[in-house]
Amino acid sequence: MTLAIVAEFAPLEANEDGVVLVGKTRVTLDTVVAVFNQGATAEEIAYRYPSLNLADIYATIAFYLKHQAEVEAYLQQRQQQAQEVRAMNQARFDPKGLRDRLLACRTEPEAC
Repeated sequence: MTLAIVAEFAPLEANEDGVVLVGKTRVTLDTVVAVFNQGATAEEIAYRYPSLNLADIYATIAFYLKHQAEVEAYLQQRQQQAQEVRAMNQARFDPKGLRDRLLACRTEPEAC
């Protein structure tokens, strides 16, 4: 019997927003890399995220280790985008005075 050696592609796919997802799940590459970098094993990641296939987790970690510079650049870009969205939302929905406005609504509902 001969073993057929076939190259497998990483189970990563970008959605319409450009977010890279693992396997056929909604778990992001960002999440798997972050948990892996915190010291979690593939089995621990599978336990935390049961929708992930263990083989896909190992393939994702292998992809990350082989392409660390590119993945880190992608993660940096995602972090920058998140900061921009956060700043835009804070400018649009000013959190200052929110507690006071909510308390005023409690005592004076007609003002809300």
